[in-house]
Amino acid sequence: MSAPVVIIGTGLAGYNLAREWRKLDTQTPLLLISADDGRFYSKPMLSTGFAKNKDAEGLVMSEAGAMAEQLVAEIRTHTSVTGIDPRQRRVWIGEEVVNYRDLILAWGAEPIRVPVAGDAQDSIFPLNDLEDYARLRAALTGKRRVLILGAGLIGCEFANDLRAGGYEVDVVAPCEQVMPGLLPPSAATAVQAGLQGIGVRFYLGPMLASLDHAGDALLGRLSDGQMIECDAVLSAVGLRPRIALAAAAGLEVNRGIVVDRQLRTSHDNIYALGDCAEVDGLNLLYVMPLMACARALARTLAGEPMAVAYGPMPVTVKTPACPLVVSPPPRARHGEWTVEGAGENIRALCRDESGALLGYALTGAAVQDRLALNRELPAVLA
Repeated sequence: MSAPVVIIGTGLAGYNLAREWRKLDTQTPLLLISADDGRFYSKPMLSTGFAKNKDAEGLVMSEAGAMAEQLVAEIRTHTSVTGIDPRQRRVWIGEEVVNYRDLILAWGAEPIRVPVAGDAQDSIFPLNDLEDYARLRAALTGKRRVLILGAGLIGCEFANDLRAGGYEVDVVAPCEQVMPGLLPPSAATAVQAGLQGIGVRFYLGPMLASLDHAGDALLGRLSDGQMIECDAVLSAVGLRPRIALAAAAGLEVNRGIVVDRQLRTSHDNIYALGDCAEVDGLNLLYVMPLMACARALARTLAGEPMAVAYGPMPVTVKTPACPLVVSPPPRARHGEWTVEGAGENIRALCRDESGALLGYALTGAAVQDRLALNRELPAVLA
């Protein structure tokens, strides 16, 4: 039998690539390798589960067995690849050798972990996948107080979701505003006000210095001396693309695994997409670029080489306390922000010297302008 196409990773990147490719090729053997249980779910839905009172099972769309049948594939779960041999076109699973026709790295990114002193390190939960979500829900059984580390997009989404689910929420982050680097200050102020309006408490500036058990609860000490009682800590301080195994195999890496516009790495027959990939210098941790990559790479794997392109890619942030849509200006394009509106209804536009729209941040009622503005936006990667 011919060597299979091998996809490492069964998140949105791996499964959507497999689906797109199977539309074009139903015969070539396909093997997916997953470090977890291989269940298919939508990762963005993790930050909606508490408000909907859904456990991990409630977020699952398909079990691994059903996905294997749908994709005419073999799916190996709870399996970790330990090495890649690009010259011989094979991967290692412990002592086992698996040959491949083409290898696709879709293993995502890993949570950044920040050191925190104290005896309650085991009560700090990253939330990057379905199993993480299940662990946090289990830890919060019968509990009500959550401290979130990080005020970025993910931290704010979970703050809104947990508060809507009935939890007391404190957000700690060493920054001056929410979503720094993504939002202009006016839009950040609007989102923070919206979240505060539903009861989220913010501690912007200090860091969590220590976390200790205090009876049945936890006691967090901030770097400015403030104390916060909680029952669990959700860490949302960011993600780092997984590159170690690729680097060990001699693939070119930078922030992510470096790939060209056809998503090919520095070695033939090895590709990467999703959170682990750096496409033409861009490492975008969002669903829209991932889907564009899946469609393009499926064509390439089917023998019709296709370069990926990113059109305008606005991001809808799940903070219903203050609706938010943002389209950051493209890299190397400089412009000036203008702000209209007040309170939670902010229309912030970034335009270049000629008046061309580069990006926007819309909050509250201003999000209704997104469709008209999207028609003016430049492509992210033309």
